Amino acid sequence: MPELFKKIEDKKFMWDGRIYEAKEEAEKIKSDYEKDNFQVQIVFEDGKYLVYTRRVVKELIIEGQPI
Repeated sequence: MPELFKKIEDKKFMWDGRIYEAKEEAEKIKSDYEKDNFQVQIVFEDGKYLVYTRRVVKELIIEGQPI
């Protein structure tokens, strides 16, 4: 089982939970994540491709009534 989290270039990335057989498949998923403003790394491990993502929170919106 791949690591759930991986530190790459001093940044914490989270595995997307899927194992890809082909690099092309992982590249397509990477592109989809990047369209949603994720930073993405593809890792080749044990003959399979893993996609790790991260996204920095730029805005925090809190809704509701103060307590």
